[in-house]
Parts: sequence; C-alpha cells; structure tokens
Amino acid sequence: MNSSASAPGKVILFGEHFVVYGAKAILCSIDKRIKVTSQLIDEKKIKIKSELGNVEADADSSSNDSHELFKPFVYLADKTLKKFNKNCGIEIKIESEIPSGIGLGSSSASCVAAAASITGLFEKLPREDILKLAIEAERKIFNNTSGADCSVCTFGGLAEYDIKNGFKKINSGSDFDLVIANSKQSHNTSEVVEKVKKFKENNKELFDSLYKQESELIQDVFVSLGKNDLSKVGSLMSKNQALLEQIGVSTDKLDILVKEAKKTSFGAKITGAGGGGCIIALVDKSNITPTLTNLKDYAEVFSTRIDNRGLVDTF
Repeated sequence: MNSSASAPGKVILFGEHFVVYGAKAILCSIDKRIKVTSQLIDEKKIKIKSELGNVEADADSSSNDSHELFKPFVYLADKTLKKFNKNCGIEIKIESEIPSGIGLGSSSASCVAAAASITGLFEKLPREDILKLAIEAERKIFNNTSGADCSVCTFGGLAEYDIKNGFKKINSGSDFDLVIANSKQSHNTSEVVEKVKKFKENNKELFDSLYKQESELIQDVFVSLGKNDLSKVGSLMSKNQALLEQIGVSTDKLDILVKEAKKTSFGAKITGAGGGGCIIALVDKSNITPTLTNLKDYAEVFSTRIDNRGLVDTF
C-alpha cells in the first residue's frame, strides 16, 4: 500500500526581516509542489529516495545519525512506526518541483507532505494535526522555525503572520502571477538575520523609522489585495524592496534583477532572507511574457501562480 501527499512551496510577498521584530509578513503559496510517497517495507529500515540523494537509517531515531537534510523524514517515520507499534520499516520517495535552498519553502513543503504521506499509511489526520507534526519535523533542522511557512504550505493561498498573533489566512480573492528569478547566489539565512540585528543595534532611530514605514505599507497592501489592484500592490512591493536595501540585505546581483523586472512588471523585490536567493516580480497575463523574456538573460527564471489548494493527499 502506498500513501502519497503533496504540498506547495511559498514566497514571502511582504515583511521579511521586519517580522522578526513584530511587524506583519504576508506569505503566498505557489503552484510548484513537493510530492512524498510512502510505503511499508518488511526490513526495519527507513529508506529515503530523492534528487538530493538517498539515505538509509535504522527504524530508531534515537540511534540515527542521518544526513542533516533528511532528519525530518526519519523523525516522522520513526514516530509513526512507534505510535502504531509496527515492527517494520518505511520507504519514502520525495519528488520536487521546488529548487532547494533558495527561500521558496522546499523544507516546509516537504515536511508537510511527508507528515501527511507517512501518517496516511495508518490514518487520515486533519490538516491541523498534520501541521503540528510538520513543524515538529522541521525543527529537527531549523530549531527556531516559526511555523509560518509550514502553515501556508498546509492551507494554501495568501496568509499573514506576526509573532504575537501567529498565522491567519487572507481571503482576498486576489488573482495574480509571479515571475521568480534565481540569482544563484548562495546565502546563509541566519547570517543575514544576524546582520540585520546588528544594523538595528547600530542604527536604532533609522531602523525604527523603516519599521514604521513597513508596518504602514503592509496595511496598504491588505487594502490593495482586497481590490485586486495589482498596480498598487506592485508599487508597494517596490517600496518594500527599497526598505530591504536600506537594511543591507540586497546584493548587486539582486539589485540588477529587481531593476530589470520593474521595467515590465507591476513591481519587484527580494523574497526571503536576501543576501542571495530569489526575487519576485508581480505580473498578470498582460506582462508575464515580457517580464520572463527580460529576466532570462540575467538569471534562471520561471513563472508561478497562487496555489489555493495547499496540502493534497491521496491514500
């Protein structure tokens, strides 16, 4: 018996970095997905097959020293086998449309899909329970994860998040596409976050002003999304980019990509930590093709849409 589930990746539309200090962030799931298929095997092993490599571990997480990237899957498999007192193993196959390590939620999407797929071998859990398991699993590699990424990968669509109130779905009826350009610049999220922290400590008045501007900008975004005013949302996206540049998380390559994207799109900005990774450009059918064409000489580029389905399982 096989159990399969898939979950979408995500982008941060607005609010990265400032969310660490209490501002709201707006996230969007995208129609690039990760699919996880699980099956029970007689051998007492947890076997993982993926494009990033294959791992085999004993079905006992307490003694496992599995590859860092695969710890969440070993954890989920081991926890599930113990819960149902099964003296066997699980084989897990991971198929991804989402490039890893560039801020598009590949780890969160894979944890959500794996939680649903693995538990689906024995029971069908509600999304809320799948989400809890996915966050537990992701914390095996990212100890301080907020759960926001896993949440939007589980429920799909648009969502807002802040530290005080947590995750909340946005029911705006917005309809747009995004062009994503990958700078191919490697970056370390924790190092970029630490860089922003030092900027804040050394430039308190300036950071407070930027934070206030970001918070006001986010409120304008909610209104504009409700009207599906893409021209205004794009303008706000470009303003958000200017704030991110001031706190030092952009790079020359990202600046070039944003500049080129803005020539044909409604607006563009970094998505995620910055220091590398991707930029997003807001588009619709009228300008998606010229934006893709304009950026392809500078970066690996592709288009995507909002994914409103979230987690999809087929047991």
